[in-house]
Amino acid sequence: MTRWGMVIDLGRCTGCAACEVACKSENNIATVSPDQADLGRAFAWMKVMTHVEGEFPNTTMRFVPRPCMHCDNPPCVQVCPVGATYINDEGIVGQIYARCIGCRYCANACPYTVKYFNWLVPEWPETARAYLNPDVSVRPKGVIEKCTFCHHRLQKAREDAQALGRELREEDYQPACAEVCPTGAIVFGDLDNPRHRVHALKDDPRAMRLMEDLGTEPKVYYLTPRD
Repeated sequence: MTRWGMVIDLGRCTGCAACEVACKSENNIATVSPDQADLGRAFAWMKVMTHVEGEFPNTTMRFVPRPCMHCDNPPCVQVCPVGATYINDEGIVGQIYARCIGCRYCANACPYTVKYFNWLVPEWPETARAYLNPDVSVRPKGVIEKCTFCHHRLQKAREDAQALGRELREEDYQPACAEVCPTGAIVFGDLDNPRHRVHALKDDPRAMRLMEDLGTEPKVYYLTPRD
């Protein structure tokens, strides 16, 4: 059985935020006004966090890309009263927007703060509407939205592979963030498939997961820097 996951090498990440920009463009993520951002209503399905190591003046700045962790034991799924948040048989934690009632239980249950409530009707300038991705819905006001590992790309890759009469390959399906990373810091694939790079990387001695002591079993691994 497939179990999609991600490994992010913190030693390679330069904090360029190309993954953030690609995620916003690929998934039709709305940009809010400065006033709304001040209220904490900005969206970032993939967000590059900063972490300072050491004490001044001997400090080092690290960058930590943070998508949804797509946990194997997701607390958000357990608390949703209407089944809008779910985990499929391939380990991707999805969101059914038509079911979501905006109670925000899932956002409160998520220890990684990767879920966002859509406070307003999303708006784009007329000149930007032509650039919206037709493969991804525009979420309405009053629902929770989050990273989906660009699940729509998986559907397209499967259809293309089926049309060619072959199985799905590792390079066929990549989320936008992994595809654009200029340093190759983000590696995506099937965690349980020995032929995929992430299978070996997740067992690297440098590999760790965020707050894994909570028992959420996140499927996003980080490789600590070598230095």
